[in-house]
Amino acid sequence: MDLNGFDDLREMKVCIQPLGELEEDTPEVLEFLRESLKKLFGDCEVLKVAELPAYAYNPARGQYNSTIILESLKVEKGCDVVLGVVDADLYADNLNFVFGEAEMFGRRAIISLARLRQEFYGLNPDRDLLKLRALKEAVHEIGHVLGLRHCRNECVMRFSNSILEVDEKPWLFCEECLRRLRGL
Repeated sequence: MDLNGFDDLREMKVCIQPLGELEEDTPEVLEFLRESLKKLFGDCEVLKVAELPAYAYNPARGQYNSTIILESLKVEKGCDVVLGVVDADLYADNLNFVFGEAEMFGRRAIISLARLRQEFYGLNPDRDLLKLRALKEAVHEIGHVLGLRHCRNECVMRFSNSILEVDEKPWLFCEECLRRLRGL
């Protein structure tokens, strides 16, 4: 991975909090996220699997409310950011689905692997593609935690309304977003 421009961002600890029942390949994705986020932000740890709050499930939709899960995430001691990772499908507010959600200037974020999987679209599994998509969404949501809004540049902070838009965007911040993160 080319990490040009990230050297001065390596100063926080991201704790990955797996939630709920995990797919067979999810531990591999979590380890990839741990390694990648450690390189980007300084330190990263995968916590023990925690339960998804049952009250976040909407049976009429067959999805979990991401906002409810986000609010239920506990920030463990020593963690600057807690990133929840679920295999369940998520929605928020009036949106049909979300790939993730975060607290702007907060400490909590969440991503779902459900719609990042090729299988969701009736295609054959692709673990490498799943890992890259998960990294893009994780960095995107952590960007929100750090105060970044959606960006129109060729940037990980570009809003993704479909899996095609996730695939099109890079996994790195653009120069403008990097300047904002540095406070310039």
